[in-house]
Amino acid sequence: MEHGSTTPMDPPNTWVTRALDKVEKIGNKLPDPAIIFFFCLIIIWGLSAIFSNFTFSSIDPRTGEAVVVNNLLTGDSLADFLSRMVTIFTGFAPLGVVLVAMLGVGVAEHSGFISAGLKRMLDVTPQKVLTPMIILIAIVSHTATDAGYVLVIPLAGVIFHAMGRHPLAGIAAAFAGVSGGFCANFIPSAIDPLLQSFTQSAAQIIDPDIQINPLNNWFFNSASTLLIVSIGWYITDKIIEPRLKHVELDGDEFKASGTDSDGTEQAKQAANQFKELSDKESRALRFATLTMVAGIVALIAVLYPETSPMRAPDGQLTSFAAPVMQSIVPLIFLLFLLPGVVYGFMSGTFKTSKDMIDTMTKAMQGMSYYIVMAFFCALFIDAFGKSNLGALLAIEGAQVLKALALPSMVTIVGIIFLTAFVNLFVGSSSAKWALLGPIFVPMLMQLNISPDLTQAAYRLGDSSSNIITPLMPYFPLVVVYCQRYVKSTGIGTLLSMMLPYSVTILLLWTVFLLAYWALGIPLGIQASYVYPAG
Repeated sequence: MEHGSTTPMDPPNTWVTRALDKVEKIGNKLPDPAIIFFFCLIIIWGLSAIFSNFTFSSIDPRTGEAVVVNNLLTGDSLADFLSRMVTIFTGFAPLGVVLVAMLGVGVAEHSGFISAGLKRMLDVTPQKVLTPMIILIAIVSHTATDAGYVLVIPLAGVIFHAMGRHPLAGIAAAFAGVSGGFCANFIPSAIDPLLQSFTQSAAQIIDPDIQINPLNNWFFNSASTLLIVSIGWYITDKIIEPRLKHVELDGDEFKASGTDSDGTEQAKQAANQFKELSDKESRALRFATLTMVAGIVALIAVLYPETSPMRAPDGQLTSFAAPVMQSIVPLIFLLFLLPGVVYGFMSGTFKTSKDMIDTMTKAMQGMSYYIVMAFFCALFIDAFGKSNLGALLAIEGAQVLKALALPSMVTIVGIIFLTAFVNLFVGSSSAKWALLGPIFVPMLMQLNISPDLTQAAYRLGDSSSNIITPLMPYFPLVVVYCQRYVKSTGIGTLLSMMLPYSVTILLLWTVFLLAYWALGIPLGIQASYVYPAG
């Protein structure tokens, strides 16, 4: 098979292309992401001082009291901010997730284990199905919480590059699957019982005896997987990659591969060279792969008994209370570290233990820019939460929607679009549902719409705009991944790549839900469309 044989044609000069070019041009004129987060922090401080002088009648469902905006510019607030600055940064959840996972992945990458595995994979992966396979893997990665951001997205760039395709197209496709299709998955994950718990609490405001199944959206989420893969496949191959055809690769990752940007022939040659493994490397790959498989088998053996210490007290594996769900990142660290070490020593990449430590150092050097951005991002997110401005935005928006008293289907569409909008400012899925659920669920129950359908609409809106908000904690990380190949990548570049995915997913997924509803296909286990259930 000749890799790179399906290089996209030149992009047509359509209004879509011109619009995306304009988005990229304007977006790249924005300051560095770290500076944007700093400016946002200053703005939040100012807005908190202004709005703290107003009294709001909206009730915060978390406290049962009226929403109060906290002034962050008082002496006490600023003193508290300074005293907590270090712990705000070190306690920033995405930072620990990324760095710990990258320590293990870094060993596997720099030892040559990952590239060797990819070489083998390229021999058996048809070029035509590469894009949908990447998106499908990205969607499935939700099961392992944030693993997709630190593992699948960068690997997608490597795989596309090795196949003679533009690496940024691979990163965009994986990002669309991991984040844009966040609530599409045929494998249950920890997010299911987490959201269900908020939905049930909200529903019990109206019906104290109601019980919601944690898998009440499973059938819809599974069917949505096919939709997201199809959308991502078309947009990647027909819109995004043609736009990237003339974007030259000049990043460190590209230079390390020894290719140049004169044309596709060099990419093809690089891909062919990428396939070749020596006998020594092949043997090292076999033993390293066996090591990874042995680790997975050992993990399954530990998880299988009903009395396993890795299960929750009630015996569940997917509950947030289960130690295994809280250990996903350390498990990723180990499952890449161990085979990476085996491959490194057997292939000759590692001579001493210091060589192994050096690979971890290289991995952290590559994350230095993200660490700087994470510092300012953590300060902004903490201030936004402390100010209560996010809660005010969500609750006021929900109250406006409620006051409109629209027909059921229009209301569901309104919930989807309001959630997508709020998601641009409040990233956490569970935090938004804690605010919106107690308003949406009882309101729609009074319109005879079930909590199951309301939750499905929320999850759809929550997913679709993840990939176009720079305020999402992992957005700057994806910019860093792109800069490995194209140094000039900025916020505008990533926004212009992801905007077609976001808009198309939002619109088509909404239509899909309405059609799914109209056909009466079950949403999930013990789920219904109407309340009370017939």
